[in-house]
Amino acid sequence: MSKLTDVPKRILIGRALRSDKLGETLLPKRIALPVFASDPLSSVAYAPGEVLLVLSVAGVSAYHFSPWIAVAVVVLMFTVVASYRQNVHAYPSGGGDYEVANTNLGPKAGLTVASALLVDYVLTVAVSISSGVENLGSAIPFVTEHKSLCAIAMIVLLTLMNLRGVKESGKLFAIPTYIFVAGVFIMIIWGVVRGVIMGDTMKAPTADFTIHAEQGGLAGFALVFLLLRAFSSGCAALTGVEAISNGVPAFRKPKSKNAATTLALMGGLAVTMFCGIIGLAMATNVKMAETPATDLLHNGVPVGPGYTQNPVISQVAAAVFGDGTFFFVVLAAATALVLFLAANTAYNGFPLLGSILAQDRYLPRQLHTRGDRLAFSNGIVLLAGAAIVLVYLYGADSTRLIQLYIVGVFVSFTLSQVGMVRHWNRHLSAEKDQAKRRRMHRSRAINAFGASLTGLVLVVVLLTKFTHGAWVAVLGMVIFYATMTAIRRHYDRVAEEIAAEDVPGDEAVRPSRVHSIVLVSKVHKPTLRALSYAKLMRSDTLEAVSVDVDAAETKALKAEWERRNLDVPLKVLASPYREITRPIIDYVKSLRRESPRDAVSVYIPEYVVGHWYEHLLHNQSALRLKGRLLFTPGVMVTSVPWQLDSSEAAKRRARKRAEWNAPGAVRRGPVSQPKKEKAATRK
Repeated sequence: MSKLTDVPKRILIGRALRSDKLGETLLPKRIALPVFASDPLSSVAYAPGEVLLVLSVAGVSAYHFSPWIAVAVVVLMFTVVASYRQNVHAYPSGGGDYEVANTNLGPKAGLTVASALLVDYVLTVAVSISSGVENLGSAIPFVTEHKSLCAIAMIVLLTLMNLRGVKESGKLFAIPTYIFVAGVFIMIIWGVVRGVIMGDTMKAPTADFTIHAEQGGLAGFALVFLLLRAFSSGCAALTGVEAISNGVPAFRKPKSKNAATTLALMGGLAVTMFCGIIGLAMATNVKMAETPATDLLHNGVPVGPGYTQNPVISQVAAAVFGDGTFFFVVLAAATALVLFLAANTAYNGFPLLGSILAQDRYLPRQLHTRGDRLAFSNGIVLLAGAAIVLVYLYGADSTRLIQLYIVGVFVSFTLSQVGMVRHWNRHLSAEKDQAKRRRMHRSRAINAFGASLTGLVLVVVLLTKFTHGAWVAVLGMVIFYATMTAIRRHYDRVAEEIAAEDVPGDEAVRPSRVHSIVLVSKVHKPTLRALSYAKLMRSDTLEAVSVDVDAAETKALKAEWERRNLDVPLKVLASPYREITRPIIDYVKSLRRESPRDAVSVYIPEYVVGHWYEHLLHNQSALRLKGRLLFTPGVMVTSVPWQLDSSEAAKRRARKRAEWNAPGAVRRGPVSQPKKEKAATRK
């Protein structure tokens, strides 16, 4: 049965890697940039459009505010990048915002940051994939007709790619990311050449359209609120910036320096592309509307529900390169592909953060274990499952999903920068070297300004987006926080219960006597083996126990017992209702009541079968009984196996799997050396 799953698994994710190969998976800067920065780089494909969509509420006249909104986003981007460069130098272990907040502001702040980041990573996958499907749908109608299905298929594909390992997936993502960045820069440069130097008139496909303003003539507080809402939508360009601080351990040495350099490259590229697209959108008269069917007018007539509103970057490319030209097609394909791959930022951030939280006992321990390809496979699968649910619920609509976005990002931004200010204050109080103190003062000033600015943006985001869907993200953060708190409470309670007491020897856990019971249904080889094994344990008392559910079978059992003259007393429990489990449980509990300090050891003969369907025919009573006995204090349960002939094939399969470390094998702890390596070491 396992071969049916093992072979496809090897084909899909590749052969398993040894733990000592982990160093070979570390990333150089050229691969780390598309792996960790694909989200902020690709967000320029939809962030400018979100700004114009919000401004369209007040009509085309409000579009002249877009350059000023772009300037505000640029200032914020540079501030956040400069702040996180301090983070990666101070905390290179990979904990990122969670570690900074947890260390400097306390566990509650750390857990708040972790909750915000987990929600944001899930939304990153959902928004990026949905936006990529919409871009692809502008060229392929089938994709538009089956948005949710196509988005889910892309999430599954991306999950398989990441299960192959960080470095291998990074190589696959690097080419389309760099093609996208190069395409956008060529579009910006060629647009400037055509518009400024050559004096050409470039017109977007929607240049001749008009917009029916939902709220015309806005002024005063209403206009300020609209501008703040447009700014908060444009801040989607900053999502994923924090992923590099979480992924510092994945960089090659010097890790902190390489991570800081990658941050600076990412910030410069993202800012240039964002401003260039906004500028070209203004120059080519791009028109966008939140409800294009009714608010977008062509010759004074609404375009209707059959109209597909293409993204801003697609319209700008059509104006600059020409619709359907080679460069237009290449950029459109690269944009769709890089939006799909932008979700990879979350596929690297979520599992790493989940591993750290699992190590701190806030999430299940399985998230801390690496899979076949040395990636945190369980975290990758969990992220994919949550994103698929979100995409399905929201119909892969990026406009609806993006309203949930960036709340979590700015919660983590703000608390992280406040934590960094506390970090520098603590170090300044002990540092005497004046040169180091000057560097710390400069770093603290950067982080303090970052905390103030991101805190202000967080308030703006909450005020302008809460009723538009951001409340769902806040609710998700609360659920994550409560769940992780409950998990930590459970692990702490278990650790307290099982902690060894400070007493000499093993007196605290040693029972006064051991009473052994062998469960018997018939006298056959499995029963005789269980009896022989129980005798070897040298218990204080030993007896065989059977349940009388059939008078004739019980009589035959007693007769055979006497005929064989077995030296173990046989006790038969009455069962007027033909139950097996309850009489045994009651009998064991009665022994415990008589002698609370005694331990009861129950031996259960079981069949070892070689096929899955044979499990349905054997051991069902034993499984139910073991499940009940596990909840009975002072009772130990031992399975005594008897291998049937059909198990021989299973043993052969197990030996083959053992030769190459079968999937599902425990992977914690050091990996044993192969025999050849051990021999070489001894020599």
